[in-house]
Amino acid sequence: MSTPAKNTICLWYDGGAEAAARFYAETFPDSSVGEVYRAPGDFPSGKKGDVLTVWFTVMGIPCLGLNGGPGVKHNWAFSFQVATADQAETDRYWNAIVGSGGAENECGWCTDKWGVSWQITPIALTQAIADPDPAAAKRAFDAMMTMKKIDVAAIEAARRG
Repeated sequence: MSTPAKNTICLWYDGGAEAAARFYAETFPDSSVGEVYRAPGDFPSGKKGDVLTVWFTVMGIPCLGLNGGPGVKHNWAFSFQVATADQAETDRYWNAIVGSGGAENECGWCTDKWGVSWQITPIALTQAIADPDPAAAKRAFDAMMTMKKIDVAAIEAARRG
């Protein structure tokens, strides 16, 4: 085993840690699957030999997937926020997550099929709602509030007024 990062995000899965890690590695740049460890004995949600933990990286962030069982569910309190350069990149990530068994949520949020929350956030949106002109920022913010997947052109048009 390589030396783990000093600080690692641990994500709890109900048996899907390895599949999730492989999906993330296929979907996002600077992502990979590392070591996969099997349980040396039976545990509450599995048997000896089942995948227990998976070390992986999502866009440079070290993570550990733990197949802890059905007792803990993901929620909105944790999400990966992905800053996208344009509509094509926004669409690519959104469609990969939602189109693979995930679900759309409001304001650029979606969840993958394992229940992990993602914010697919165009840089244009971040810049628009931080516009020094409060009226422009409010128009962009109000436009965002009506969206699921962020429409970059609509955000830019709202910002301009």
